[in-house]
Parts: sequence; structure tokens; C-alpha cells
Amino acid sequence: MLKGSPEFTVSRKNEIVSACAELYKKFSFKDITLQKIGDSTTFTRTSIYNYFQTKEEIFLALLQREYELWIEELDEIEKNNSALTREEFADKLSKSLEHREVLLKLMSMNHFDMERCSRLENLIDFKRSYGESLKAVKRCLDKFFPKMTAQEKETFMYIFFPFVYGIYPYVIVTDKQKQAMDAAETNFVYHTIYELAYKCLIKILPEEMN
Repeated sequence: MLKGSPEFTVSRKNEIVSACAELYKKFSFKDITLQKIGDSTTFTRTSIYNYFQTKEEIFLALLQREYELWIEELDEIEKNNSALTREEFADKLSKSLEHREVLLKLMSMNHFDMERCSRLENLIDFKRSYGESLKAVKRCLDKFFPKMTAQEKETFMYIFFPFVYGIYPYVIVTDKQKQAMDAAETNFVYHTIYELAYKCLIKILPEEMN
């Protein structure tokens, strides 16, 4: 792999993004700096600027990678099943989200700052991946629910994707938050990612569409 080649650039970017992903398991978004990311790679902080100008651009690349992994799983659902019932599709789509906790965390907790502090070309690359995730879900609807009208599919998309943005802070609750909710007598019901996604999907998928 030659230095300066496209493959070399991709490899270097991936090393930076992977280091960021590991740090995100231990630290909050605000506590992760370019210096910390550099210390976790073979890079110096200044050499990271050859690939990313801000930490938000690195996180945006991580979010893009998470979307691409989710798209791969959505495509597998579409390709490997000749037919699915409403319950089976809800199950598989919910499980695909269960595997993408980092995606859910980034999109709900830090999305605005990542987009605001990234260069336009990086944002365009990310939006392409986001757009592909919409298409992947739409392909599943087209295949497994052929009787759904175009309007019904559009309504599904406008409910499901905004819903996905709110999953993480609803299911990942800290001990401090639990203590506060108990003291406030909120009667909060705890759900997993899968449980919450499945309940939503069963509600918004028409019953007789196969």
C-alpha cells in the first residue's frame, strides 16, 4: 500500500475512526479530544489534520460507518428472505437496531454538533450513507409488503426514522437517572432497544399487507 494512495488514505482514516470508536466506549463525546485520539493511534495530533479538521468530523465518519454496517444488515434481510410476515419483519428490523447501539447513541446524543462542525464534503458523504439507509428500508417494504401504497410507505418512513433517533436516551438510563425517576415517582417502564423498536414497528406496519 503506497503512501499517498487512495487505499493508504482510507486505511489511515479507518485507524483514526476506530480509535475514536474505542474511546467512545469509555469517555463522553465532550471529553474526547484530538489529542486523546492521536494518543490512541500511530498519529500525532497535528498529523490527524491531514485527514480530519475537527473531532466532530471523526465522529461523523464513525456515524457514517455505523450506517453502512446497518445498511449491510438491512440488505441481508431483503436478500435472504423470500417473504416475511409483519411480526417476522418487525423482529428482524428490531434486531438490526439492537446490533447498532453506537449508531443510536451518536444520532441521538451528538448528531447536531457533528454536522455543524464538519466540512460540507464530509457532510455530503455522510448524507449519502444516510440516504442509502432510507433506500434499504424502502426496499424491504417493497418486497415484503407489496400491497402497501406509496403513501403508506412514506408515512411509515416519516414515523420510523424520527422514532429511531429517540431510542437511545429512552433505553440507556444511568443510575443517577433511575434514582431521580424513582424519587419523582414517574413509574418509568424500562425497555431494551429490541423491545421498543418491535412495539413501534408492530404499531406502524399494517396488519394485512402480505
